[in-house]
Amino acid sequence: MSSSEPITLQRACEVIEIPSGARSTLKSGTKVRIMQSLGSSYTVTAEHGGMYRIDAKDADAIGMPAPAAGTQAEANPEEPLTQQKVLAELRTVFDPEIPVNIVDLGLIYSSVLTPLEQGGQKVDIKMSMTAPGCGMADVLKSDVEGKLSRLPGVKQVHVEVVFDPPWSPGRMSEAAKLQLGFDADYGSSDPAFPIVR
Repeated sequence: MSSSEPITLQRACEVIEIPSGARSTLKSGTKVRIMQSLGSSYTVTAEHGGMYRIDAKDADAIGMPAPAAGTQAEANPEEPLTQQKVLAELRTVFDPEIPVNIVDLGLIYSSVLTPLEQGGQKVDIKMSMTAPGCGMADVLKSDVEGKLSRLPGVKQVHVEVVFDPPWSPGRMSEAAKLQLGFDADYGSSDPAFPIVR
């Protein structure tokens, strides 16, 4: 969803600046335009310049309902945790600047499930960013940790942000390439890490 019409903030709102990842506050009365509402947040641009992420808990500040999380967290707790469930949950996390989830964007380098002696499972994720030094790395890492920790059967989550090998557009799924206007054959995958789908 995007909005060409300006929306006036109904109250002061904590935001995350994009791409720096710095937290700040937009004042009540600030005019913004919604660029996307995917996952559990809104990406907006302000009339004075700047792009910001507004989390679901503050959606009322722009007069909107919290975006649907699209989560697997409510899944049947009796069903075993699988890679498919982990990837489905990761597909609900979106880059705030690019309207593609982090799995199809190719940011997930590996996902490993390990049974724990005391019961439940540990999920280890290696992920990257589209550029080294991305200020949103901690924000996306926190999103992944939060989403996966709510899955039934998950007792521990460890997320490591890596930049070797560097991310490239060749890691994107065919659907993501098409959505972003890339030729389907654009780029090539790096064999050092398998593409997780």
